[in-house]
Amino acid sequence: MTDKVQTAAGKSLWSTLREDGRQECRLCPRHCRMKEGQRGFCFIRQNQRGKIVNTAYATSLGFQIDPIEKKPLNHFYPGTTALSFGTAGCNLGCTFCQNWHLSRAKQVEESSSAVRPEVIAAAAKRHHCQSVAFTYNDPIIWADYAMEVAQACHELGVQTVAVSNGYMEPEPRRQFYAHMDAANIDLKAFTESFYRRYCLADLHTVMDTLVYIKKETNVWLEITTLIIPGLNDNPEEMKQQSRWMVRELGEDVPLHLTAFHPTFRMTDREATPLETLLGLRQIALSEGLKYVYTGNVMSPETQSTYCPRCGELLIERHWHRLEAKKLPNGKCAKCGLALAGRYA
Repeated sequence: MTDKVQTAAGKSLWSTLREDGRQECRLCPRHCRMKEGQRGFCFIRQNQRGKIVNTAYATSLGFQIDPIEKKPLNHFYPGTTALSFGTAGCNLGCTFCQNWHLSRAKQVEESSSAVRPEVIAAAAKRHHCQSVAFTYNDPIIWADYAMEVAQACHELGVQTVAVSNGYMEPEPRRQFYAHMDAANIDLKAFTESFYRRYCLADLHTVMDTLVYIKKETNVWLEITTLIIPGLNDNPEEMKQQSRWMVRELGEDVPLHLTAFHPTFRMTDREATPLETLLGLRQIALSEGLKYVYTGNVMSPETQSTYCPRCGELLIERHWHRLEAKKLPNGKCAKCGLALAGRYA
């Protein structure tokens, strides 16, 4: 049973009053301590009159109906659509951010639109969306709002998806994922040095989140790693990441290896070559992962789903578009193997 969200509009959970009078946010490991009027690292959480307030509560920077494969989720009701939206800000400081225009909250806060949770749920139902996706920026920093939207969605039979960096403290994490049906977590790299230098964060917190989701919840989990030339494209690093995933999460968790494109504060590197993604994909498969996909590149073969037992092509994809599906009742049409995932 999920926890009922008890917050009033705009009043955030997960804070502690310090002896010096500052409010300490306990949502993510940064533990930002804020004096009256100050904002945290993510920008949208602010100390207002002695309480941490989510200034992005009930706001959105736009809605879009996406194929679920765009999240990316390839094993969560493939071929369905998700009503996607985000707010502003982020609790990481990635120099390679692919959505930097949203993470730079100061420039976009005033352009947000106010939308109540029940309105979002009703819109998803009206447009025949299987799910609502919290995406574009990270829903961790507006977790209280996302949880209320999730409650409204579940009341109408609409499922919920979190696209997140996984950088979250244990108690809010437990409450947040109790309201989610699926998640795609960005595993930025598999070294602490990368996280410290390029994300201003740490790897072990994200690893803890992945293990928690897989072992302690019923949330369907997929993982994305953005491959940046010269930074996290080392074959040995991919071996270590794949071995850890098989050991701690299981061989059935899908991995998406996506291509980097120069942007934000990292324009000094070239886009990721397809050959790099294909080589790393082969390493991940050889280490035991059953489902490894490529993204942000034109490669229908490595974006499609195959039976890991007999090799039959089961879901043919072209970018995010489903071309064909041979998966009756979630089983291989040729050998009958039940495919990992959630299927209609």
